[in-house]
Amino acid sequence: MNLSLILIPVDFSDCAAHGVAYAKKLTEKFNAECILIHVIDEAIARQISQYCKETLDKTKERLINQAHQAMRAFIDRNDAKSIVKDTIVSFGTPFQEISIKARELQVDLILMGGYGSRGKGQLSEIFFGSTVEKVVRLLPCPVLCVPYGWGEES
Repeated sequence: MNLSLILIPVDFSDCAAHGVAYAKKLTEKFNAECILIHVIDEAIARQISQYCKETLDKTKERLINQAHQAMRAFIDRNDAKSIVKDTIVSFGTPFQEISIKARELQVDLILMGGYGSRGKGQLSEIFFGSTVEKVVRLLPCPVLCVPYGWGEES
């Protein structure tokens, strides 16, 4: 198996941090590199824009700047500089953006946390599926879903 480039979607949650920790092990074993992607959900940005009474473009710009700062802090907090080749902040529907970037970059693996900052068991996930499930359905490359706490030593 050739594993040289891993895409890791992050939402800055503990579960995403656990995924990065797991990726460190894979990068050592396979001499691989990682690209971290954070997707700003357009639907949520629209709600924020309406609430703040500002244009969507202004909200988008503000959220992108905040995401870049959060990405740098996330990498530092998780001691991930050595494995991260690049970072991407994207805007749109998370599962679609992750899938598009994975195809564009021709990644060998997508590594995702089992649930993100919005938690688990939300009504929308019960009816519409999680981001992880949607990504798995769309991509021909392997998707490794690492549930939070999996693989930790007791």
